[in-house]
Amino acid sequence: MRRGRPGAQPRPGGTSPVVRAVPEERALAGLGPAAAERAGQPAGARAPEPEPQGGEAARMWHVTLSVSGAEAPLGEVRRALEQLAHDHPFLLTSRYAGDHAEIRYWEEARDLHDAAAVALRLWGEHRSSAQLPPWEIVGLEVIDRETYQQRVSRGHGPAPASPVGVHPFQ
Repeated sequence: MRRGRPGAQPRPGGTSPVVRAVPEERALAGLGPAAAERAGQPAGARAPEPEPQGGEAARMWHVTLSVSGAEAPLGEVRRALEQLAHDHPFLLTSRYAGDHAEIRYWEEARDLHDAAAVALRLWGEHRSSAQLPPWEIVGLEVIDRETYQQRVSRGHGPAPASPVGVHPFQ
């Protein structure tokens, strides 16, 4: 069964539509400082997030983020991934080598697009604070809980993260 955003057309060759990030902040359009005050909004206020269509609630998404780049000392890679896990306890497991790593976690989001946007920002936004290697994102998989559970029950895909934590690739 093929899943996608309602109304999205498949790309030539049968691949999925391109995922594009939605800007995180939505400024109130056309409201300068004076107009914003008259409208009861502080200048520069963000517009309220739109309600999910059809009463759509947030869902859980399993995310696998793969990064790669120039060789880095294993100790530094491990320490950086441990710091990222400490800063963000939602991370299930990280596997690493000197030139690549894989991070797996659960993300709560309204839809795949929101979950993917958060995942694509994760490495770059925490590169400085966790002193992550200057690697680039080379892979991203985002699947809903039902698909993840089906894969695991059929013996396909990665088993549930065990052991949890930061570990070298074996």
